[in-house]
Amino acid sequence: MASVDRKHAGHIGMGNQLILFLLAMALSAPAVLAQSTGAQQPQPPASSQPAQDIPDAPSAVQPPAPKFPAPAPGSPNTKKPDDIPFPGDAPTRPDQPPDQSTSQQPDLENPAPPPMPPVETVPAGTIPRNQINPKDDLYKISVTANFVQIPVMVKSSDGRPVDGLGPKDFTVLENGKKQPLTFFTSDPFQLAVAVVLDIGMADVAVQKVNQTYSSLVGAFSPYDEVALYTYSSTVSQVTDFSANANKLTAVLNQMKLVRGRNNGPPVMNGPLASGPTVNGAPVGGPLIQPVNTPPKEAHVLNDAILRAALDLSKRDKTRRKVIFVISDGRELGSKASYRDVLRLLETRDIQVKAVVVDAGALPVYRQLDKLRLKGQGYSNILPRYTSATGGGQPFSELSRNAMEDAYAQITSEARNQYTLGYTPKPLAGNPSAYRTIEVLVDKKGLKISAKDGYYSAR
Repeated sequence: MASVDRKHAGHIGMGNQLILFLLAMALSAPAVLAQSTGAQQPQPPASSQPAQDIPDAPSAVQPPAPKFPAPAPGSPNTKKPDDIPFPGDAPTRPDQPPDQSTSQQPDLENPAPPPMPPVETVPAGTIPRNQINPKDDLYKISVTANFVQIPVMVKSSDGRPVDGLGPKDFTVLENGKKQPLTFFTSDPFQLAVAVVLDIGMADVAVQKVNQTYSSLVGAFSPYDEVALYTYSSTVSQVTDFSANANKLTAVLNQMKLVRGRNNGPPVMNGPLASGPTVNGAPVGGPLIQPVNTPPKEAHVLNDAILRAALDLSKRDKTRRKVIFVISDGRELGSKASYRDVLRLLETRDIQVKAVVVDAGALPVYRQLDKLRLKGQGYSNILPRYTSATGGGQPFSELSRNAMEDAYAQITSEARNQYTLGYTPKPLAGNPSAYRTIEVLVDKKGLKISAKDGYYSAR
């Protein structure tokens, strides 16, 4: 009986284990089925809200969905499915009214431009005193095509410059008719200078000029541009226009090796006039005594001024253009005539200033310069150039110190002049005809230097 009971109990225990195994399988079957089929858990009701709004991780195959809920159908902010929301658009929920504060916020993506700074202007003919670079826009002068500009130099009876004059002190007559001034200034100008050196003078004069080159460079300001020309029988441009003082100094140091012509008159007679002779007849030559004539040395002053004037015409119009001649003033053999060169100077508003050296600076020579011998050229051309273009009379200097002082005075006068301007009326029939100019000052005892007239470029 006991054995039967044990056996029966063992069957009962195995039955209980089988029942428990079946129950475990029945309970785990829905979970396994849900995982294999990808069934989603039931969503909470619409009225319930999550404790924290945590965005989902971005998908690797499609762009992330906007984190703002879609507006209700029929609302003003409803967009098409393909519309892209702008960063400034505020979300609108169906259960909340639009936020009025968001429409008042500034656009951070496209900020408003800063306000325009005030525009500074200066009256015509004035330059700020504290202006460092005169190349600024305030220094530029805008003029019309037929505008006439007249640099005027005013000196006292003893040759000193006169300052402090105003526009009411000047009167400008064109062809005898008074012109109303539309421009006036006493401010200094930047210079464009063509220095023309005469290397056809006697060597003693050339070497004296060579000793003054350092003072010549020092006469210009850092804002001036200078070019160097030489002439004798031909004209050569040594340097182009540049404001580099070191470059000009280096070139002038090389110029010190240039020699002038031999001193003394040519030998016409005597034992040195020809070769050796026997009984008055040249050895190995004809019995007839040859006639010796001195060779003609060309001194092309007109051509040199013309070449410099053509190059100056291409420089900036805001600069005052000056041809600075250092010569004895002789002219012989130029292809260009004085009249043609002067017309170009007066058309392009170019002044000629000069330092006359060597024989041209002698008082007796200046008295005889009106006399012209046939075939010997001219010796009064240079003063005519300077007077007609408003450069004043040439400086006649013999010593080195006097020449150096003249350099500084010439550049100072060219830079610091009264500048008058007006717009002339067109002439009927011939607009490009020559027009005379006369400048008057309402003060006695003053010397006025201005150009005699001009040709209109049109």
